[in-house]
Amino acid sequence: MDKIKLIECPRDAMQGIKTFIPTEKKVQYIQSLLRCGFDTIDFGSFVSPKAIPQMADTAKVLSKLDLSTTKSKLLAIVANTRGAQDASVHPEIDYLGYPFSISENFQMRNTHKTIAESVEILSEILEIAERANKKVVAYLSMGFGNPYGDPWDVEIVGEWTEKLSAMGVKILSLSDTIGTSAPDIIEYLFSNLIPKYPEIEFGAHLHTTPAKWHEKMDAAYKAGCRRFDGAIQGFGGCPMAKDELTGNMPSEKMLSYFNSKKADSNIKMTSFESAFNEASKIFNVYH
Repeated sequence: MDKIKLIECPRDAMQGIKTFIPTEKKVQYIQSLLRCGFDTIDFGSFVSPKAIPQMADTAKVLSKLDLSTTKSKLLAIVANTRGAQDASVHPEIDYLGYPFSISENFQMRNTHKTIAESVEILSEILEIAERANKKVVAYLSMGFGNPYGDPWDVEIVGEWTEKLSAMGVKILSLSDTIGTSAPDIIEYLFSNLIPKYPEIEFGAHLHTTPAKWHEKMDAAYKAGCRRFDGAIQGFGGCPMAKDELTGNMPSEKMLSYFNSKKADSNIKMTSFESAFNEASKIFNVYH
């Protein structure tokens, strides 16, 4: 039976919401996710509160989580070395996530850095993580094409995979930042990259419209991807991508897909149902 790593992303679901969600509500929701059996919870970010005000309380949220009974690991997003240093002092955090865009325009919009500067920052983050005994998850933003007219083809994705692998990246999540990925490109990338770089764990961070989730999941799974990011009910997406946003890959759709494939996602359905209800409570009030 295929083992699947599911990464639930409440951070991605919440970060674009303008109204501040009280810390207690975030804690309550993330606590419900920690009971489900997800491999990892992408729970917060150590970034400038000016850039993403919703995540200003990440350290506070972390201090209030009860991690005594969960096997889920915690991931925090960082955008620079300062964020990495702030995150790395917390022993509860297992992974530092770094969004690395192969679209120069998007990298500038997202982190105000050029790609060359971003490479330098990533190498510093890898060093910080190593010293703090944490792993880095690099997100290859615009991994499936981009709307900014920057050069994109699978060779470019391959070249960046090569570079990041040489730098010591072991987990690389291809991110469909704005939902433009087509099944043939998803299939092509994973089926080429996975055999070529056996030392890298590839993930799929897909955004989708409600109609297209199945074809995207199917393409990634059949091409050998076994690590998937999602968010319950598909809430959220990247606030900086463009105005009309498709949402995150809905976790409940992924679960139904894995059930149909008899793949083991390790999710306890009763806990998942209660987390699903918690999500409705939060996101129907704050959106």
